Order: sequence, then C-alpha cells, then structure tokens
Amino acid sequence: MNVAAVILAAGKGTRMRSSMPKVLHPILGKPMASYAIQAARQAVGTTPVLVIGYEADRVRQTLGEDADYVVQDPQLGTGHAVQQAQDLLQGKADFVLVTTADMPLLTPETLRSLVAAQQEHDGLISMLTVYAEDPRGFGRIVRSPTGQVQAIVEEAQATPEQLKIRELNPSMYCFKSAWLWDALKRVPLSPKGEYYLTDLVGIAVADGGSVLAIPVKDPTETIGINTRLHLAEAEALLRRRINRDWMLAGVTMIDPNCTYIEPDVVIGIDTVIWPNTYLQGSTKIGEGCEIGPNAIIRDCQVGDRCKILTSDMDRAVLEDDVDVGPFARLRKGAHLGSGVHVGNFGEVKDSTLGPGTKMGHFSYIGNATIGSQVNIGAGTITCNYDGEKKHATEIGSEVFIGSDTMLVAPLKLGKGSRTGAGSVVTKDVPEDTLVVGMPARAIKKLRKRD
Repeated sequence: MNVAAVILAAGKGTRMRSSMPKVLHPILGKPMASYAIQAARQAVGTTPVLVIGYEADRVRQTLGEDADYVVQDPQLGTGHAVQQAQDLLQGKADFVLVTTADMPLLTPETLRSLVAAQQEHDGLISMLTVYAEDPRGFGRIVRSPTGQVQAIVEEAQATPEQLKIRELNPSMYCFKSAWLWDALKRVPLSPKGEYYLTDLVGIAVADGGSVLAIPVKDPTETIGINTRLHLAEAEALLRRRINRDWMLAGVTMIDPNCTYIEPDVVIGIDTVIWPNTYLQGSTKIGEGCEIGPNAIIRDCQVGDRCKILTSDMDRAVLEDDVDVGPFARLRKGAHLGSGVHVGNFGEVKDSTLGPGTKMGHFSYIGNATIGSQVNIGAGTITCNYDGEKKHATEIGSEVFIGSDTMLVAPLKLGKGSRTGAGSVVTKDVPEDTLVVGMPARAIKKLRKRD
C-alpha cells in the first residue's frame, strides 16, 4: 500500500528570535528540516511534501530537490497546512504520514513503526505519544475510562485537570487518506482563528473510528525546537547518538563529549579521535588514523594510517600514511601523496605533493605540482600571484629546496635540482643544477644520479 509523507514547515519560529526561518537553523552543519525530510523519505520510500510558508523561497532554495513543496499562505494552522498537500496527494496514496520539520531527532525506524501500525490498524488514525514530566507545550492525550483515545487538547485550552496529564502529543500521525481529505474540511475554527490538525482525533471518534496511540520508546526523539536552548539540546543529543554509533563501529574517541562529527562523515575502524576535533561535511577518514586533538576537517578525503595534529583542512585529499601538523592548513585542492609530511604552520592550496615529499614548517605552496621525495625547506614560498593571475610552479622529483627560498611562478625546477638557502628563483632550473642568490643563478652542475 502506498504511503505519502507531509512535513509541516511553514512557521516563522518567533521564539528563535531570528530573521532565519526556524526550519533552516543548522544542526551539525545541516538545516534542521533536512533531518525530518531524510527520516520521512526513509520511512515511506518516496519524496515527502514539505509545507512551507514563511520565507518560502529561501526555504525552497536552501533545501533544493530534497522535497516537493506546497505553500501555505495565509498560515491558518496545522490542519489548514495539511490541506495544502491535497491536490498533490489525493488518490495517490492509501495512507498519509504527517510530521513536523522541527523534530530532527525523530528516527526513520520510529516513523516506519507508526506507518506499519496504521497499515495493520482498522481505525482512521495512528499517532505517536510520549510520556514526560516536562510537557514542553505539547497537547494532552485525553482517554476514555476504558483507555481509548478520545481527543487531543492543546495546552492553551486545557483545564487544570487536563494539564496534569503526562501523555503528550508530539504531532506525528498516520491517517487513512480516503478519510483524511474529507475530515479536514470539517475541522472547526479555533478561538485563535486557526484550524488544528489535533481536532481530527475527535472527528475520527465521532465518525466511529478508533485512534491508535503508540508511545515512543525514546522520549528524546520527540524533542521539538522552539528556542535556541532547544536547538543546543537537540544538537548535543544528536552528536551523542552519532558518536555512540561510531564507537560501536570500531572508532576510538578519547573524549566523546568534546568530539564533533557531522552526519555524513565516514570513519574507518581503529581510527582514534582526540578531543576538540571537528569532522564536517562529506569527510571520509580511513582506517588506523590518528586525528587531533584540535583538528578541523571539512569535506576531505583521508587515507589509511594518517596523522593529523591540531590542523585545519578544507576540501583536501590525503593518501595513505600522511603526517600533517601541528598548525598546518590544507586548503581546497591540496592533494598529498602517500607518505607526505607537512610540518607546523605549513599551508597548501591547489597543489599536489608527490609520494614521500617533506614540507618543512612556515612554508606556503600554491598552484604547484611537486614530484616525489622532494624536500621543501622551512620558509619556502611559491610566489604564485602577480596581482591579476595565478601562475603554476612545477618541481620535479628528488629536488631539494633550501630554507627561505622564493619560487616566483611561472616556474619549473628539473629533477634532482637544488636551491640554496634564501634564493629567489625567477627562471627555470635544469635537472641536477644548484642555484643560489637573489635572483638565483646556476653555480654548479650536480653529479648525475645512477
């Protein structure tokens, strides 16, 4: 049987005190709504419908093709919001799953269990409930003396007795769609001038249908975000969940409370993560690595047995057995071959360092292609920018670059060549040649290697 998902994301989120729509606030590097979209898609197997309203264009542009969109304008409550998806979904699904975009901790497994319960249930609605001492503004589940769900009462309309109820409504439902679309037309206007989706429970009971309530096993999944305090709480819980999964998968974390790993990161077994390490974006870490402490790695590919100490890396590629830091910076386009070493305060951008190359401290390499087994002395700089254009430097294998060498691009250094300390190299250097001075000049032809 077909199941469609509708995610409510139209509100501004005034309690966030922000010009940004609430559903776009990031949690571990991704918009809050992305987690709800991913969970719904995995639960039903199709692209969910996202009901948007406040700054609709901005929300659509940020989330892209992750969802199908309908706009709620004006915003007249949750029941009215679901109605906006009727034209897209009516007649195309047997059941409709409804969730909200501000609950990023809800898992696909929990949503799948809700859908499965409704598919096996003869009634009109299945819904999740949660038992908690802190109601967090949720509506209360009102049951009959025999335990049947009779209604959901919003906190603002609840009586003092109803406010004592600790079975709460986190607003996750699965409806029989054939009944849903007609029932939405019968939702009454609330005193606030809105149409509440929660009133469908009372309508279902009046229609003679039963409502199945399923308590959530992990109450933290239902933490909704309305303030920055909630945002921080949800991020901490999600980070703890991610770290736990990686430790169970064979990754060592010296202090999980000080380790920050975003959801799309991949880590190989036997890797050790030291405190204050941030693994972000689509980063992939190989096996047997040692990362941190104090490392920031964004959208990077790291091979096996690499060591990265107190360094910043962005869109870089490291092959196996690479040693970086401390205090190194690898920028976009940096590619370090196997066995490369980049020392403290070294910086690489848009450059390839061949296998076994050693780059000393306080050096900058930009727009360069460097061969294997090259020694780059401390303070070496590729002068690659002339004020208008970037220029390339090519360094052959087994070259020795003396300390404080300035390599003024465009420039080529042949295999086995050398520069003296403090040289300013402005012209190409042939193979097996030593150059020194400012500007550098050839003073010696080196002995040919076997």
